[in-house]
Amino acid sequence: MDIKEISSGVDQYTHWYYQSKKIPLLNYFKNLPDSTIYDIIDVGSGTGFFAEEILKEFPNKINKCYLIDTEYSLDEIENAKNTRLIKQNKIPNVISNSLVIMMDVLEHLEDDKKMLDEIKLNATGQNYFFITVPAFKSLWSSHDVYLCHYRRYTISSLKEVLLKSDYSITSSYYLYGILFPLVWLSRKISNLLPNKEVKSQMKPLHPILNKILFSICSFDAHFLTRNKVMGISCIAFGKFTK
Repeated sequence: MDIKEISSGVDQYTHWYYQSKKIPLLNYFKNLPDSTIYDIIDVGSGTGFFAEEILKEFPNKINKCYLIDTEYSLDEIENAKNTRLIKQNKIPNVISNSLVIMMDVLEHLEDDKKMLDEIKLNATGQNYFFITVPAFKSLWSSHDVYLCHYRRYTISSLKEVLLKSDYSITSSYYLYGILFPLVWLSRKISNLLPNKEVKSQMKPLHPILNKILFSICSFDAHFLTRNKVMGISCIAFGKFTK
């Protein structure tokens, strides 16, 4: 997840975007077999919000959560050693009985396939993955520049890189399709402005507006899971074996 968005004053525990984006992830993990106790490998974890939310919701279905981010300090890593939210600067050497999550991570990597291959190389047996990425090049804006994105994806381009790395895709679809027309128009107008400031477009909102957007996006996240047409984010999940 993008720490830069949190530094702009967004509260991930109340903001509509993070509160609705966790819904498909939690729904997916809920439906994984209960016969296994899983490790969560949160690659590009940032604050660790998504792994923390899974652990909070399913404490008896999880062994430990590994938060992987190159920005963690030695003190942060040391302080997390004896917890269930372990912080590391690199991917575990062994990935087994795990759900690997990458929440808006691949777009930050010049070589996205390299990361997918590295994860698979360290895997033993069958593991699961859940990935989100920003969707559609037509939504490219100063927001992407600010967050140092290399690309935005479509379902086809995300599936292509996953299949090249031999990941088995169970499902893929667009999220926030209801908001797409409004965001598309907003970004087209923004891109036309001269001397536009490179900054995050994720901002704290008035509680009423935040609640309205959460209600809309919560409906989207729960019920529009076959949307192959348009959206702000793209989701893919499934299995991988070494």
